[in-house]
Amino acid sequence: MKAAMTLCLAFLCMCCNTTKKKEDHHIISVKKSPHPIAIDGKATENIWAHANWHALDQNWLGGFYEHDDFNGHYKLSWDEDALYVLVEITDDVLFDQYKDPLKLWWNDDCVEVFIDEDNSGGLHQFSHNAFAYHIALDGNVVDLAPNKEPQLYNEHIVSKHTTEGQTTTWEIAIYVYDDTYVDGGNNIPKTLNSAKKIGFALAYCDNDSSTERENFIGSVFVPGEDKNQGWINADIFGTLLLEE
Repeated sequence: MKAAMTLCLAFLCMCCNTTKKKEDHHIISVKKSPHPIAIDGKATENIWAHANWHALDQNWLGGFYEHDDFNGHYKLSWDEDALYVLVEITDDVLFDQYKDPLKLWWNDDCVEVFIDEDNSGGLHQFSHNAFAYHIALDGNVVDLAPNKEPQLYNEHIVSKHTTEGQTTTWEIAIYVYDDTYVDGGNNIPKTLNSAKKIGFALAYCDNDSSTERENFIGSVFVPGEDKNQGWINADIFGTLLLEE
């Protein structure tokens, strides 16, 4: 009897060990904004003066690029309604070759925001387990839907950018939806609160007038040879910890 119980316990331990769970990494504490943030592409709110910059410097795709060609960093904040991102990009060319927002959207200059509401990780290429929002220069927001077709998710994100010289400042409000989201359904964004964890990564598609984007620069280190994994696997996302 004792031997049978030992075998049973060993089997249960093996089953538990094979259950994969996302490991928190690239953890960022995000302070709540005490005042509303106006999405106008200008860092005028007090919270932006006190939030820390985070680097956008991981070359996920493409060859070597010069600092003058591209460099970027970002800040974060939140309130009950949304997650906010301030992105500052220095780029010598802003390129938007496709006017159809659902055509080869990743080959234009765009900001890409990766969101996993419950920080659970896992595959999401054709599901809403997580989202990979491509925010175009014209404000359109594209991700792949569960039907494997691109779709606009403009109601999920409000963005505005301003450009001075070669520096573009993006201000972005992200309404966070969980994995129960149904395309065409009556969906309500989550109310955010302190101590919540959100899976998150940021990236920029950089194209200096080529047929295809030349670089894809992300915010988190991705191990292995194939670093272009964010649109498929939420395990590579970092972790945001919301704080008062």
